[in-house]
Amino acid sequence: MVHALPPEPRFRDDDGGAERAVWEVLAAELPDDAALFHGVHLQEDDQEYEIDLLVAWPGVGVAAVEVKGGHIERTDGAWYQGSGSRQHRIDPVAQVQGARHALQALLRERGALAASSRTAHLVAFPHRYVPSTWEALDLPRDMLLDRGDLESPGQVVARVKRAIERHGQGHFPLDALAVDELVESIAGGFPGQAEHLTRALEHETRLEQMTRDQARVLDTLCQVRRMRVVGGAGSGKTYLALEQARRRTRAGERVALLCYSRGLGRYFERITATWPRRERPAYVGLFHDLPLAWGATGGRDDDPEYWERDLPLELGRLAGERAPGDLFDAVVVDEAQDFGDLWWPSLLRCLRDAEHGGLYVFLDDAQRVFPRDGRAPIDLVPVTLDENLRSTKQIAQVFGALSPDVVRPRGLDGAPVRVVDVPADHAVEAADDAVEALLDEGWDPGQVALLATGRRHPEQVNVIGASGHAAYWDDFFAEDDVFYGHVLGFKGLERPVVVLAVNGVRDEARAREMLYTGLSRARTLLVVVGDRSWIEDVGGEGVRRRLAKAEAWEGVGAG
Repeated sequence: MVHALPPEPRFRDDDGGAERAVWEVLAAELPDDAALFHGVHLQEDDQEYEIDLLVAWPGVGVAAVEVKGGHIERTDGAWYQGSGSRQHRIDPVAQVQGARHALQALLRERGALAASSRTAHLVAFPHRYVPSTWEALDLPRDMLLDRGDLESPGQVVARVKRAIERHGQGHFPLDALAVDELVESIAGGFPGQAEHLTRALEHETRLEQMTRDQARVLDTLCQVRRMRVVGGAGSGKTYLALEQARRRTRAGERVALLCYSRGLGRYFERITATWPRRERPAYVGLFHDLPLAWGATGGRDDDPEYWERDLPLELGRLAGERAPGDLFDAVVVDEAQDFGDLWWPSLLRCLRDAEHGGLYVFLDDAQRVFPRDGRAPIDLVPVTLDENLRSTKQIAQVFGALSPDVVRPRGLDGAPVRVVDVPADHAVEAADDAVEALLDEGWDPGQVALLATGRRHPEQVNVIGASGHAAYWDDFFAEDDVFYGHVLGFKGLERPVVVLAVNGVRDEARAREMLYTGLSRARTLLVVVGDRSWIEDVGGEGVRRRLAKAEAWEGVGAG
C-alpha cells in the first residue's frame, strides 16, 4: 500500500469532495513504494505555498497536483471556477507552478536528493470532463486530470507518470533514498536528546527482530551446497554466516566457520561458545589460525609474503595430509572479500568432498580495504541482500552513497549524522572531545566506539601492548567502556554510537572503501571527525549531498 502522509488526511468540506476523489484514486493505483502527501505547506522567505497533493514515485519522479472542484471554465486564456454570480477567476497553473518551484528550491537548500529528481506539476478537475484533444500552451493535456481520467482505471497514474517523464524538470528519476529524505523533510519532527536515547533502544529492538527475519533466506536455500551471499554493510551477512554454520552442524556435518579479522573471529568464538554443544562448529576462528592449528610454522607479522603466499600454500599441503576425519563437510566464510586468491584452492582441499562439499561465502565488495582481490575459483549460487537492517536511515543514507549497489535502508529515523570539521592531524584529539561530549549527553560508555582511519589511537596501542589482542577484544564485547579501534579491524562489528576519526589513510587507493567501512559501523548515531572537504572529495557528490543534511557540531574540537 502506498505510503500515505498523513495516513488519514482531513479534506476540505467546501470543494465537493474534489481533493478526496483524486487522493483515493492515487492511493489505490500508485505502487507500494511510492509516497502520497496531502496538504503540503511550504514557507520560502515571506511567501507561503500549498501543494494539494504531492506524489513521490521511485524510479519516476515527483509530481505536484493542484485540485480544483466544481465547474471550471477557460475563457480568453483565463481560468474561472463556479457559475453565475459565484463564478470567480482562478489561476491553477500558476498556483501549482509556484508551489513546485518553491519545493525544489527548498529541497536544494537542504541538499536533498529529490531536488535533482524529475519534478512536474499537474492540475486536476475531478468534476469536469475535458476533451482528450484539448490543450493550451501553458497546460498540455497530459498535465491535466479530469473526471474521465478518474473513471478510467489506471489512467490517473498513467498521466502522472507521463507528465513527470515528458515535462519533469530535473536530471534523475527518484530513488528510494530520495523518497525517504523527502518524507523526512516534509513530515519529520524535531526529537530532543532524551527522545534520541529512547529511540536508540527502539531501534535496537527492531534491529534484532529484522535480523532474525533474515534467516528466511537460509530456509529458502536449504538445499543449496554452494552459495555466495553479497550484501552491503548492515544487511545481516554475519548473522546469516553464523546461522548457516549452526544449521549445518546441527544437521550432523563437520563445519569450519572462518573469517579474517581478529575482532570478528573473537566474536564468532564467544557467540558459538554459548550454543548447545551439538550446534558448535568443529572449527571457529581466523583463516590464518587453521593451518597453524594443523602444524604450520609461524611467521612474522610484518612479513606479507608469509601471510599472502606461504601460509595459504601450507594450508593446502597440510589438508592433503590430514585424515578424512579432520576435514570438513562444509566451510562458512564471512567477510570473504578479505581473502586472497591463494587461499581458495587450499580451502577447497579442506573439504572431505572437494566437488560437492558445502561452501558458503559472505562478502561485501565495497569493503575491500586490503590490497587483494581474491575470488572463489568455483561457481557459487549468487544471493543478494539489498536492505540495510543495522543503521538508522540517516546513517545508512550517508554510507550508502559510497556503495556500488543500491541498498534500501530499513532502520528507523534517528538523529542527524554529526560532522566535526577539523584538519586530519587534529582528528583524533577532536574525536576524544566528541566522546566526552557524548558521555555528557547521557550515552553509556559501552555504547560508544572511537575508530581511526589512519594511525591507531594511542589508547588502542596501549591496551593491546599491555593486555594482548584477546583481552583487548574481550573488553570490546564486555561493553563496559568506550572502545578505541581501527577501521581495518572493525569489519563485521558495530556499536550504537561510532565516532569516526578520519586522520588519514594508509592506502590512498582504498580511501573510499575505508570511509565506507568506517561510516557503516554505527547503528544509532554517527559522528564524523576530520577534514570535511577531503571526505566529500573522496566520497563524491552522493556523500556531499547527504552530508549537507548533517549537523555541524560546533564547539567540539575547537580547542
